Amino acid sequence: MSLPQTIPTGDPAAAALPSGRTSDPTVASLLQDISTIGTDTFRGGYSRPVFSTAETDLRGWFVEQAGRRGLDVHTDQNGIIWAWWDTAARTRKDAVVTGSHLDSVPGGGGYDGPLGVASALIAVDILKARGLRPRRPLAIAVFPEEEGSRFGAACLGSRLLTGSLDPDKARRLKDPEGNTYADVAAANGQDPRLIGADYATLQQLGVFVELHVEQGRGLADLDQPVAIGSSILGHGRWKLSISGQGNHAGTTLMRDRRDPMVAAAKIMVSIRDTARKYRDARATVGRVQPVPGGTNVIASRVDLWIDARHPDDSVTAALVEAIGLNAQVFAAEEGCTAAMTMESLSPTVHFDGGLRSRLQELLPAAPVLATGAGHDAGVLGPHLPTAMIFVRNPTGISHSPEELVEDWDAEAGALALADSLAGLAGDIRAPR
Repeated sequence: MSLPQTIPTGDPAAAALPSGRTSDPTVASLLQDISTIGTDTFRGGYSRPVFSTAETDLRGWFVEQAGRRGLDVHTDQNGIIWAWWDTAARTRKDAVVTGSHLDSVPGGGGYDGPLGVASALIAVDILKARGLRPRRPLAIAVFPEEEGSRFGAACLGSRLLTGSLDPDKARRLKDPEGNTYADVAAANGQDPRLIGADYATLQQLGVFVELHVEQGRGLADLDQPVAIGSSILGHGRWKLSISGQGNHAGTTLMRDRRDPMVAAAKIMVSIRDTARKYRDARATVGRVQPVPGGTNVIASRVDLWIDARHPDDSVTAALVEAIGLNAQVFAAEEGCTAAMTMESLSPTVHFDGGLRSRLQELLPAAPVLATGAGHDAGVLGPHLPTAMIFVRNPTGISHSPEELVEDWDAEAGALALADSLAGLAGDIRAPR
């Protein structure tokens, strides 16, 4: 990813800058500041798992940037960073909150997560330059382990905050190296005994608006820079373990094998074919782990992880049940057994209608789009009004180094976020 330090001279997005000068910070320049953190020379793109050096460096970067803007920053018991812009009364109640995450999938793009964080910082710049004095407190939140790429539970920080994930289960989660969440959190200065539902913080929040790169082609096809989110597709993750007989690759005759890798291959094709039978369903196997994993060793077990999604939660359940039954059949054909366990499940979320209508008033040119990707805004949705703003991705590709946001669209997104926050925090839309 190569991002210029400033918006190109004469670009219409320069209107989004706090003072109209291209030397002021922009979303593009903030992303350029972190463009070398967590680069993945093997996969391409970025690998920024929670508690990695890359992710902690990014968290430090955010704390420093928020401090520059005079925000009051602290990290809570669940590792969520809060940066507060208080009202004159300094009463944190009914707050307008924005933000996103800084972690990434393995080999991900540079915008999924950081775009929302950088845009929130620039939105604060814009509002301060307008002289906004919010009547409701404003805050930026940075949620950890949104992708679930290290411990397998997506939106871990927001799930802990809302009480939708049992803290004992969270403490026992393991990364691919076998390290528990509790041990890794403790090694990074977080007390794992304190994680869990934080209703005191939830009661401070009035609304949450998350800006995110669009993870599809909706805006590119509509030729629009930003959209308002309508819903998030229901989705979940399941771990399927296929057990056979580990043995020597050279001495074990083909007829004597109980090879879970062969069963896994059949099951993965079956998962694709099963998902195709359900309209609008998605099912993906993106990670396969043979045990012990030697080239000249027949595996004793193969673990694979399934991501399944559908707008109707009952259809998701039926799809997963069919996948599990088929797995049993194909495993038995190879003399193996199969066991499936759920790791996470998020129902379909429809964003708050009243808040969405308010954003449509504030952003009248923005279309309304659904998304198939999960977000912290969806986890928070049952607890307070939430909404999303999507920024155009001309490639339509995400969770990949090919993910892209053009500089002028990034600045348009920050401007849309600033207008939204101003309207919600003080019903003020100062002239640009």
